[in-house]
Amino acid sequence: MVKFSNSLLGLLNFVTFLVSFPIIGAGLWFKLISSTECGKFLQLPVLSFGIFLMVVSLFGMVGSCCRVSFLLWIYLFVMFVLILGMLGFTVFAFMVTNKGVGQVIAGTGYKEYKLGDYSSWLQKKVGEDDVWKDIQSCLKDVKVCGGFHTEIGLKADEFYKRHLSPLQSGCCKPPTYCGYVYKNATYWTIPESGLKSTDVDCKMWNNDEQRLCYGCNSCKAGVLETVKDKWKQFAVFNIALLVFLNIVYCVGCCALRNNKHHRKYSSSYYYRGPYR
Repeated sequence: MVKFSNSLLGLLNFVTFLVSFPIIGAGLWFKLISSTECGKFLQLPVLSFGIFLMVVSLFGMVGSCCRVSFLLWIYLFVMFVLILGMLGFTVFAFMVTNKGVGQVIAGTGYKEYKLGDYSSWLQKKVGEDDVWKDIQSCLKDVKVCGGFHTEIGLKADEFYKRHLSPLQSGCCKPPTYCGYVYKNATYWTIPESGLKSTDVDCKMWNNDEQRLCYGCNSCKAGVLETVKDKWKQFAVFNIALLVFLNIVYCVGCCALRNNKHHRKYSSSYYYRGPYR
């Protein structure tokens, strides 16, 4: 009779094997159908993860249910590396996202963010041209600033009281300290007295909806603040997943031990001893 741990491990891997199909399907959809930069950016990681999950699940199912210890050894090794990798990533993510805070602007309902307030590693990543080009294209694809077109009729005091997301605050309007004059939600002008700051972000602002402040450091800071917020939400799931993976790893170890006992028992059962 197949031991309980073998059956349980086989069942768990069968479930993850089924889960891998929609993940691979999503990766193929990004590859074949999506024409946006976001889709192209996501296709390889999603497809790779789906294939990885499918192969590992097969190793776990065959190794536990068919008692193939070699495959179970490979499965446990991959699981061990995965657990270590996720643990390291969790610690690293907490380290690089523990900095940065939005600055409250008097008389407004939103905060503004500065790139220098975040960890140097994150600043370096968004500072890479290729990386920021992909992020910038993705922001345009998802129309981060698209909602501003419905608020063109707002007066200045009404607009300033609006709650804006970090991305909208950093990418869709000029920084408040620049001193731009509000005309409507999508159009700002330079006052006759000139801008109040010579900061690079003030010079980069453009009313063209394809440019706006997408190249500004404030937009990069908005992206990092969003990453920071999302990571806090993901942290609980990530910790729960680590606990689950450790349980699966322990079950896998029990299944491997059962395989050894089964092989030892089978060998002794069929052994008839020397001829008398």
